[in-house]
Amino acid sequence: MDSHILTLMLGISTFLGALGLGALLWGLKTGQFDDPKRFLDNVHFDNEEDLNDAALMEKKRLEAKRKREKEYRPPD
Repeated sequence: MDSHILTLMLGISTFLGALGLGALLWGLKTGQFDDPKRFLDNVHFDNEEDLNDAALMEKKRLEAKRKREKEYRPPD
């Protein structure tokens, strides 16, 4: 293939990839993927064991976060 065509294809694919990444980051920043109603509706279909497991996982996550924060001391 001609090197000009390869350069053009590489440039276009890089541009399209950057455009897609930008769209994803914009969507995350503006809350396009947040759906609080979905989470509230799912609670109606969860059984007690699933809710207890979720609460336990959240508790473990918070304890791990506190432990990391306690171990990390910023330099003076």
